[in-house]
Amino acid sequence: MKSPLLTLPGAVPAEGVDEGVAAHYGDLFREQRALADGTGFVDLSHRGIVTVSGAERLSWLHLLLTQHVSDLPPHQATEALILSANGHIEHALYLVDDGETVWAHVEPGTQDALIAYLESMKFFYRAEVADRTADFAVVHLPAGSITEVPEGVAVRETPYGRDLFLPRADLESFAEKAGPPAGILAHESLRVEQHRPRLGFETDHRTIPHELGWIGGAVHLQKGCYRGQETVARVQNLGKPPRRLVFLHLDGSEVHLPPAGTDIRLADDGPDGRRIGFVTTSVRHHELGPVALALIKRNVPVDARLMAGDTAAAQETVVEP
Repeated sequence: MKSPLLTLPGAVPAEGVDEGVAAHYGDLFREQRALADGTGFVDLSHRGIVTVSGAERLSWLHLLLTQHVSDLPPHQATEALILSANGHIEHALYLVDDGETVWAHVEPGTQDALIAYLESMKFFYRAEVADRTADFAVVHLPAGSITEVPEGVAVRETPYGRDLFLPRADLESFAEKAGPPAGILAHESLRVEQHRPRLGFETDHRTIPHELGWIGGAVHLQKGCYRGQETVARVQNLGKPPRRLVFLHLDGSEVHLPPAGTDIRLADDGPDGRRIGFVTTSVRHHELGPVALALIKRNVPVDARLMAGDTAAAQETVVEP
């Protein structure tokens, strides 16, 4: 779904999974600094939006999600996952309940599979699932923003800012009042700085929540049954995950960033060393320079010098080994 805000001055379209919104508006670092200062907004209107309404919406979702939502207070933001039977991450939901309806935004293009799964699990519960992507758009306001939120709009208030579920027809008029636009690349740069994983970027077909630090934030350890819970409990109580998320400070003298999927090896092993992980997201940060998130083997020493392809990298622990 192509955003009308791509007609704003300087807008350069994003590619890949973020196609449909702007990568940037002509000045990546200025846009990052604006967001860090609490000004401007990010157009995330390419993300899928799913709503669940009905008297039993929360008690029903509680059975399916990794998060404790049966008593979720109105307007309190939370995150949740849906796992496979083997505990691998299949969906990530960023949700809030407005007192009548649960609003969730998800990765672009994943809403159809999510809705199909939810519908298959509905049985006799009084809950109605709907795809609202065509009618509503996600807009992100950074932490500290004083931009006025239109009345009646569902809002997720988080430490990183506010996610608005804005009527899609109001997107252009809201943009006129919300300050300078920032592209998805600026938003991604701050996400990497904050060590926040993203489905499809930091995950692959075998990722479990422990590897990314999603335990606690998106996975509640004291709730009842849900698909994949056995794996979560077993790793939590009896073992360690096979991989761990790390934050990488990359050699700033390199012209090119190592793209997602770039092999990581120990620097001491030389160019023919064995693969111990891979880059998941790499960005240029307005203060930190080139940085990245990566998944590496759990037993790699925390002080080991790494190479991301041909780029030297120093690791910072995100998930403890």
